[in-house]
Amino acid sequence: MSETSFASLPLSESLLSNLDSLDYKKMTEIQAQSLPLILNGEDVIAQGKTGSGKTAAFTLGLLHNLNVQQFRIQSLVVCPTRELADQVATDIRKLARSIHNIKVLTLCGGIPLGPQAGSLEHGAHIIVGTPGRIQDHLNRGSLDLQHVNTLVLDEADRMLEMGFQDAIDAIIEHSPKQRQTLLFSATYPEQIQKIAQRIMNSPKQVTVTSTHDNNVIEQTFYQVKNHQDRMIALRLLLNKHQPESSVVFCNTKREVQEVADELANRGYSAIALHGDLEQKDRDQALIRFANKSARILVATDVAARGLDIDNLSAVFNFHVAHDQEVHVHRIGRTGRAGSKGLAFTFYSHKDDHRIKLLEDILDRNINASPLPDENLLELTPPKSEMITIRIEGGKKQKIRPGDIVGALTGNDGITGQQVGKIYVADNWSYVAVERDLLKVAFTKLSEGKLKGRKFRVMVVRG
Repeated sequence: MSETSFASLPLSESLLSNLDSLDYKKMTEIQAQSLPLILNGEDVIAQGKTGSGKTAAFTLGLLHNLNVQQFRIQSLVVCPTRELADQVATDIRKLARSIHNIKVLTLCGGIPLGPQAGSLEHGAHIIVGTPGRIQDHLNRGSLDLQHVNTLVLDEADRMLEMGFQDAIDAIIEHSPKQRQTLLFSATYPEQIQKIAQRIMNSPKQVTVTSTHDNNVIEQTFYQVKNHQDRMIALRLLLNKHQPESSVVFCNTKREVQEVADELANRGYSAIALHGDLEQKDRDQALIRFANKSARILVATDVAARGLDIDNLSAVFNFHVAHDQEVHVHRIGRTGRAGSKGLAFTFYSHKDDHRIKLLEDILDRNINASPLPDENLLELTPPKSEMITIRIEGGKKQKIRPGDIVGALTGNDGITGQQVGKIYVADNWSYVAVERDLLKVAFTKLSEGKLKGRKFRVMVVRG
């Protein structure tokens, strides 16, 4: 039996069978290195970036430790953002499908504390949440961590960057001393090392340097003087390559908004994602980008954490990242699943020291490439393939994705192939449809019925 096969691990038959049904055949590098240690009860520090398979690594560990008959909180997973927490909770539920009556609860900001406290009173096995909101519940006494046997700090470096040190300290203080602690981080700065020494018990370290073949990602660098130069370079490259989906990384929230607004004003299908957005707007931005209703996402590094987009065609570094590991993390979002990825970086003379550091980590000389011909600026930017419709009804109104598909594809409707991704939340839903069929789809949803009743619908535009 292969050492990279999940079947080589001491997991229950039901977990292995579910992994097989999900087509998890072979462990990724981070899973193969960390899972034997995790399943052996060791504390583990694992360094690997998004897409390395770390969520499945710690999830299999906490499910292996779980006693579903004991209805109390046994595992706590702490994530930097609500988006990442939601994604991790979804992945845990998927991997735990074979375990009956398991309850996974998310505790994140953006929604009232009261209903969450009510859910906690009914109990849970696994909590996934953000540091601030977990601390809120600890302070009001609505969260009891005394039975936690596994504590996971996911994207620990980002949590510290976002100023969550005090909240993490409070969580540690309320957790049992006798527990397994798993720390996952894309980078491993000194601050993380200090925390690890303080809260972990003889941790084993696992490092996966890269999950992407550098030959699969074509990196190009362009020298610019100022903001205006950067915008022209960005538009030229967008017009030349016309990527179906791309992320533009900026170093500040203000710049994200400025770049997204300027692109949108010039006809590009672009949206902003940063920490100052209202939660509804952040959710909407991520949903529209994931369902191909927006081609360009302009984001800060922190906001883009947890962004799980398949086949990202291109990444643009509007400014050079503050450190070289973040640069590697950014560009690693393209060129996945064997597809060719493009990464473009704009730099000025002020970035000379950062470029030198990048040369070391990339093991290559960095020279400025010439930009495409300026005539390309006259091209009309392509529109997004899909467009999103929001329905003012969701799970609490008993709406399921199948109901939405049925309403769209009835008499004089559209075909199932013309319906894109569907996202159903508690009180609202989003569905993507092919742009040319918006009128038909909107009429079907606004004039027809879902679950025997009419719901308000609206088109989501930039």
